[in-house]
Amino acid sequence: MIVYGRNAVRELLRGPRTVSRLWATSRTAREEWLVGIKGCELELADGGEIEGLCGSSDHQGVCAEASQYIYADARVLLTAEAPLIMALDEIQDPQNLGAICRTAECVGATAVVIPERRSALVTAAVCKASAGAVEHLAVAVVRNLADFLADAKAAQCWVYGAAAEARMTYDQPDYRGGVVCVLGSEGKGLRPRVAAACDELISLPLHGQISSLNVSATAAVLLYEVLQRRTSI
Repeated sequence: MIVYGRNAVRELLRGPRTVSRLWATSRTAREEWLVGIKGCELELADGGEIEGLCGSSDHQGVCAEASQYIYADARVLLTAEAPLIMALDEIQDPQNLGAICRTAECVGATAVVIPERRSALVTAAVCKASAGAVEHLAVAVVRNLADFLADAKAAQCWVYGAAAEARMTYDQPDYRGGVVCVLGSEGKGLRPRVAAACDELISLPLHGQISSLNVSATAAVLLYEVLQRRTSI
């Protein structure tokens, strides 16, 4: 798997995955975080060569060849003490998945859970969009998201789904203990079976002219509200 972008590669080198080769422009190779890299071969390349390797012009002068991303076991996630899990219902945009993973990692969430079908997976684009957060955050793939939410409730987690029509606002729940927050896909929201699997549906207030926030913005608002509730005395 090729990973590209300065933050993504920097966190890749700090994370658990094996890195076998590293390419950088001469300018990037002189940066402090790349000097003295051990355990992988550093090769100088021009920008065009790096773009050819990673398939993106957004490489920022560096890319690396790494072992495949290893997904977490969703069942193990639910055994953590008071887990905070973000479950994503068919979010297909890699930029949104990456941005959500970045916020989740920053607030110290336990994991992000995604379904195996009709969902973005952890690709090079997601690594870049997450600024490398996926190297330090557990991401699990499940066959059926509604079934996972049922398992979460059986493990004594509260499950909150974000829905624009919900009467309960996002700042009303307690959010302490085990919590799973569920966000729906771009444009469609939560599927009916996934919404029905939630304990409560919650909404974010909208006072402008448009009808919804971007899903990654919703995730950021919700995760920091959860963090505030869980860390307040």
